[in-house]
Amino acid sequence: MIVPILLGALAFCVLVQLYYNLYYFLPLTKYSDPETSERKPVSVIVAAHNELENLMELLPLLLDQEYPEYELVVVDDRSDDDTEFYLYELAKQYPFIKIVTIQKTPEYLNAKKYALALGIRAAKYEHLLFTDADCRPCSSHWIAKVQNGYATGADVVLGYSPYVQLKGFLNHLIRYETFLTAIQYLSQANKGHAYMGVGRNLSYTKACFFRNKGFASHIKITGGDDDLFIRDAANNSKVSIVINKEAQTVSIPKKTFREWLVQKRRHMSVGRVYKRDVRIRIGTFVVCNILFYVLLLVTPFFYSYLAILAAIVALRYLIVLPVYALAARRLEEKIPLLLLPVLDVVYFFNYLFLGVSVLMFKKIRWK
Repeated sequence: MIVPILLGALAFCVLVQLYYNLYYFLPLTKYSDPETSERKPVSVIVAAHNELENLMELLPLLLDQEYPEYELVVVDDRSDDDTEFYLYELAKQYPFIKIVTIQKTPEYLNAKKYALALGIRAAKYEHLLFTDADCRPCSSHWIAKVQNGYATGADVVLGYSPYVQLKGFLNHLIRYETFLTAIQYLSQANKGHAYMGVGRNLSYTKACFFRNKGFASHIKITGGDDDLFIRDAANNSKVSIVINKEAQTVSIPKKTFREWLVQKRRHMSVGRVYKRDVRIRIGTFVVCNILFYVLLLVTPFFYSYLAILAAIVALRYLIVLPVYALAARRLEEKIPLLLLPVLDVVYFFNYLFLGVSVLMFKKIRWK
């Protein structure tokens, strides 16, 4: 009796995965970014804490953007390197650079959110565009391509920000995790269910920021300056997405598994305060993938049902993996196709490990 129940559970997990892939992910593979000839002025905001080397690489790329009118707001957040000297020397050459200096963050506030809030208050333009100091725009048209997202009358534009391809399995895993996270939040936003974005490539209006009282609802939570703000803004704002390569930013991923786990624990800890319907949508997708692999460890022992088992597994892989491959191609993400099954297994079991870790050890720190 237990064998049919297990096979039924396995089949249910596969059906749920097919629903997400065909309803959410497949339309994303055919998505075209909006286009507009209107070019409203933009304030590009970067908050940096001891990021001199990164700023020396990033700022020239931002200063080289082909866009008619924009300013660059750099928040020097308590840096004790030569960031201040570099910024002021650069500002002498480029008058549209605005520097905001923070000497001390109030104890009851999150440092990054405080820095971003001051940068937003200092910005003179309505349209705001955010990236991090360790990111690099993929083209000199980055500002223009992201601003195309406002062609639909949006208040928020979500972008994609992958990691640089390096050697090693860890790099493949980090980029796969980033890709899988992205197709979830981008596809759900495309269906009108926006729930997060990434601060490495995100844009919204000042009116949207103040209408939602900034970061007030989660000011004491470590992290969430991007996804928790989108959580709040989605209630009263229109959200669009841009995914073309020229609208992307890239950054260098963590080099060790330990560093990456610390980063992911910080990100996952924020998920506890997502809205209930969002937690259900994300949780259902993740749980059904994890349960699929857990059940696979058990069902092969029931030899009389191997034909049914093979059919269920084949159905899953014949639909899910091609959709992932098409989505990766649309985002111009180089995911090795032969490694996809392995990356998928490792990713979801690692997700399970991280989830348990966050529940057991809740203390998360920000630099």
